[in-house]
Amino acid sequence: MKLSQFKFKLPEEKIALYPPQNRDEARLMVLNRQTGDIEHCLFKDIINYFDDGDAFIFNDTKVFPARLYGNKERTGAKIEVFLLRELNEQMRLWDVLVDPARKIRIGNKLYFGEDNSMVAEVIDNTTSRGRTLRFLYDGPHEEFKQSLYALGEAPIADDVRNLRPAIPEDMETFQTIFAKYEGATTAPSTGLHFSRELLKRMEIKGINQAFITMHAGLGNFKSIDVEDLTKHKTDSEQIFVNKEACDIVNTAKEGGHRVCAVGNTVMRTIETVVGPNGFMKEFEGWTNKFIFPPYNFTVADAFVANFQMPLSVMLMMQCAFGGYEQVLKAYEEALNGEYKFGSYGDALLII
Repeated sequence: MKLSQFKFKLPEEKIALYPPQNRDEARLMVLNRQTGDIEHCLFKDIINYFDDGDAFIFNDTKVFPARLYGNKERTGAKIEVFLLRELNEQMRLWDVLVDPARKIRIGNKLYFGEDNSMVAEVIDNTTSRGRTLRFLYDGPHEEFKQSLYALGEAPIADDVRNLRPAIPEDMETFQTIFAKYEGATTAPSTGLHFSRELLKRMEIKGINQAFITMHAGLGNFKSIDVEDLTKHKTDSEQIFVNKEACDIVNTAKEGGHRVCAVGNTVMRTIETVVGPNGFMKEFEGWTNKFIFPPYNFTVADAFVANFQMPLSVMLMMQCAFGGYEQVLKAYEEALNGEYKFGSYGDALLII
């Protein structure tokens, strides 16, 4: 398929700038991929579509305040620094993106905080916008990270940030309630809809919960610059799938029960770790799996994800699972209705 086939007009007012007051009260559209039928409800009603013995798979990665603003030495030019991952604890080395990148060269120093108390030196170029920074900080590692994170803000997605600045509350609302393992630079947004009450109701009904970890990065939001999707390469993201998660999911499948993937990061992970027999296996490593139509899914029987941006890899995955024409029809209905799009937006359940 071609990139242009996933283009549609999305008015700004259809992009959700804030989450609903209650996590589980976003809108939910339900698409039956066998019949093409569409239903409308609230997200908390998702439990009505699953039974005792079914399993949901969640991503328990934890977002950290990855976006910082600093000043360049001498010129004082304002520089945005986006933390990607820590490379070396002892040397305080971080892989980052900088903007504007043309101003930042090896040897430059950047100052952070109102009192310029945090200093970093550029020691390498990695990509056009990528740099390696060494933070010049004396003190224990945990103290350093607390000081660094105190200077950062929630890495809300550009679909929101282009329309409003990040606020302190985003660090709570842009985090799932089951976030556990730090490493994500963007939230697994579909997981944001699950409240403690909803998870408890699922547990009481006998719906099992499995947790994998994918440290979601910016690759999902990077623009695709090729029309032929077979030539697109996604960024690699780190994943961890343990035995407990495999046992929960594989037991459900063996018993003839359904498995629901919560969000694109989960779907990419489970399709990476599936064995030739269709069952999940333990894994620790990286994936750059890119899913677009046509694609044969092997683990999940159901898929829930937010309404996504035009031309996004996440929309392509939904189309691969639910059928290109049926998913675009659902999107058209969402655009004509009261649904909101984006990382704080409403969701589409495909069953």
